[in-house]
Amino acid sequence: MAADRFSTATRLKALGEQAAARVYRARPPRRSRLTGRAAMLALVVCSLVVALAYPMRQYISQRSAVADQRQLAEQAREQVKRLREQKARWQDPEYVERQAREHLHYVRPGETGYTVVDGSGRGRRLTGDGTADRPWYSDLWDGVDSADDARR
Repeated sequence: MAADRFSTATRLKALGEQAAARVYRARPPRRSRLTGRAAMLALVVCSLVVALAYPMRQYISQRSAVADQRQLAEQAREQVKRLREQKARWQDPEYVERQAREHLHYVRPGETGYTVVDGSGRGRRLTGDGTADRPWYSDLWDGVDSADDARR
């Protein structure tokens, strides 16, 4: 009767040890959350991210450059369209005549052209929008005269 020899405290201690042994044996040993496979997967993913970062950056910058070039091409097309329209206007004799009358002060045979000088002798007057109030050839002759008078 070995069981009678032990006190209650000893028996409880033994029962506790047996229960603890059963609990710890039933639970698998604790492993870390990062297994070898997970570590390899993380390493492969990081490697792919690093390997693809530069090509993706290049791809994005090239797409931006292509978009800029398309915009420039569209602007060039619009400018070509405007220049073709202007060329078509210059093919019209009435438009050419009107431009010659406005800018070069041409007159038709039989007409009398007048250039009004302000008489102040102050030279050039500017209108409200900043354009000269006298014809271009006056500026040309003034430039020739001033170049001739310049001391060297």
